[in-house]
Amino acid sequence: MRVAFYTLGCKVNQYETEIMSDLFYQNGYDVVHYDDEADVYVVNSCTVTSSGDKKARQALRRFKRNNPDAVVVLTGCFPQAFPDVDQQIPEADVITGSYNRSKVVELVQRFLETRERVIEITPHQRQEPFEKMAVKKFTERTRAFVKIEDGCDRYCSYCIIPTARGPVRSKTMEDLKQELTDLAANGYLEVVLVGINLSSYGRDLENVRLLDAIQLACSIPGIERVRLGSLEPELLTDEDIHEMAKMEKFCPQFHLSLQSGCDATLKRMNRHYDTKEYTRIVEAIRKAFDNPSITTDIMVGFAGETDEEFQQSLEYARFIKLAKAHVFPYSIRQGTRAAKMPDQISNAEKARRAALMAKVTGETRLEFLKTQVGKQESVLVETFHNGIMEGYTKNYTPVRINTDENLCGQIKCVKIIDVLDDKCVGELID
Repeated sequence: MRVAFYTLGCKVNQYETEIMSDLFYQNGYDVVHYDDEADVYVVNSCTVTSSGDKKARQALRRFKRNNPDAVVVLTGCFPQAFPDVDQQIPEADVITGSYNRSKVVELVQRFLETRERVIEITPHQRQEPFEKMAVKKFTERTRAFVKIEDGCDRYCSYCIIPTARGPVRSKTMEDLKQELTDLAANGYLEVVLVGINLSSYGRDLENVRLLDAIQLACSIPGIERVRLGSLEPELLTDEDIHEMAKMEKFCPQFHLSLQSGCDATLKRMNRHYDTKEYTRIVEAIRKAFDNPSITTDIMVGFAGETDEEFQQSLEYARFIKLAKAHVFPYSIRQGTRAAKMPDQISNAEKARRAALMAKVTGETRLEFLKTQVGKQESVLVETFHNGIMEGYTKNYTPVRINTDENLCGQIKCVKIIDVLDDKCVGELID
């Protein structure tokens, strides 16, 4: 039996796909690429935007059309947030949500035995435990994602994720230590701690917070780099920044979710900071670290965003000098407060604003890359093809290096000499 996975969305989803992949492997399945013919196709969905839902539906239909006899599985945030999705997608033979991933093989087997559709979506509960899961290896990756937190209770007015992911819950330090030790034993030099609301890690545990998880990861022999996923900026304290700066293994790349550079828009979004606080946090990071990078997400066209508000957001993005930004248009999500707000923006205007914001953040991206020229940085080499190696520095600057030697999976010292095609160019230092 052959199983293939199609994963949408965040690094947490990628981690959970590896968990499910390993479960199928342990039960005798061969794991293949989703473009190959398989007996089981698993679509791990994302529902942050309506386009994510659309991509999941398209994938399910494509897999069933290409192989009508295959078992097609829908899992993840889409069915968890919208349990009636089974009525929209008859192609899915098995539907389960963002919990109970450990049962996915069992659910597929149930369908194979009965040929009756299986729908099992467990509603989230208050004080539910962190679903016990751990990985030892990642398919075709030189860095390992480690999910340490799930759930969110921020209730931003545009976001369906609290419904899809449930309350905040955290992996215990004991389980985290074992997982990190196993990953180090399997040769992973870099780990990325990820979560749905990573900044809230440990809130449901006793006397534990995110800084403790970072310190633990940095203490594991064999792990040379520790990186963080997306952070809620206002939950990052000056003390945290100061302590992180002491850790030699910590990677100074901070993905601080901005969403908008206009305070009025941020307030309607129910974000818990304003641009003044965001600026203070960024300045604290730049003061504490040598050569950090600030990356972010920026939403345009949110409900009620006037031309003036958009201009404020645009100017703030230019002012804060981001190393990189993911720019995307606001997508109406049913079940959120923002879906009922007046003054929704047209798709055409959202596209126009997204293009303008992408232009500005593209310019700040290029400015940042140029600041890297002349620096000597360590690079974790990830790919090698036709005499070109590519990898990332500690602050997540992409670097390409011309060489005949395949050094994938190694950390090498590199001097950055140029910028080309949204990457830096480097040369190996002996």
